[in-house]
Amino acid sequence: MLKGIPRILSPELLKVLCEMGHSDRLVIADGNFPAESIGKNAAVIRMDGHRIPEILDAVLQVFPLDAYVEKPVNLMEVMPGDTVETPIWKTYEEIVARHDARGAQAVGQMERFAFYEETRKVYAVIATGETALYANIMLQKGVVVE
Repeated sequence: MLKGIPRILSPELLKVLCEMGHSDRLVIADGNFPAESIGKNAAVIRMDGHRIPEILDAVLQVFPLDAYVEKPVNLMEVMPGDTVETPIWKTYEEIVARHDARGAQAVGQMERFAFYEETRKVYAVIATGETALYANIMLQKGVVVE
């Protein structure tokens, strides 16, 4: 156990976060996301008993967002014709705002199939037990400045 590290961050996840460099991306996926098939070229970390907001908050305590891109955080857009509500997005914006001065301005959206394609290129995918629909979130790592 370490001091100052959120307990939800497992040794496996901490190792992956440390290995990631500037501009590497991480997806925190909901329970419906095909993490193993789309993330087959990435490190896939299972966190099935946890929800995305608690993981996102813990990750952002140790993971700087990329300051050189306009939207270092991207959500999967709702498909046209879907009438799904996405209240979890507001929660994400609040969490991002606690860790990045740009707040909700750092959060963008990506069309569903584009999100899948971009996920094929990410460094890691965290597969969660999140039940909210369209809850997938992609983070782009920045530089640690001290």
